[in-house]
Amino acid sequence: MKYKLCVFAIAIFLGLAASGFGQNNATSAQDAKTAPVEVKIDNFSFSPATITVPAGTTVRWTNRDDIPHTVVNDKEIFKSKPLDTDDQFSYTFTKAGTYDYFCSIHPKMTGKVVVQ
Repeated sequence: MKYKLCVFAIAIFLGLAASGFGQNNATSAQDAKTAPVEVKIDNFSFSPATITVPAGTTVRWTNRDDIPHTVVNDKEIFKSKPLDTDDQFSYTFTKAGTYDYFCSIHPKMTGKVVVQ
């Protein structure tokens, strides 16, 4: 009887271990941190216009408009080529600060990334 109980306990332990029971959420938090933050370019605007992200975050802009747009930092820290429909541009923000950007083709299109 003790043998069966021991085998049963081991089976439960292995099942829990396989399901991730008892693991902390460090992996999930790390995965969420490394997932790019999306900014959509559509209807001559960046959406969302302002985002706040932790240092180390990659931001990915996707042009959903029918005409080309660019993503250019006003201090030229980052600059995309003209993005056609569905083209993307990514930049990883490693330092805290506020990064204003605009479309050099349509300068009234502006956005901001706040890095904490």
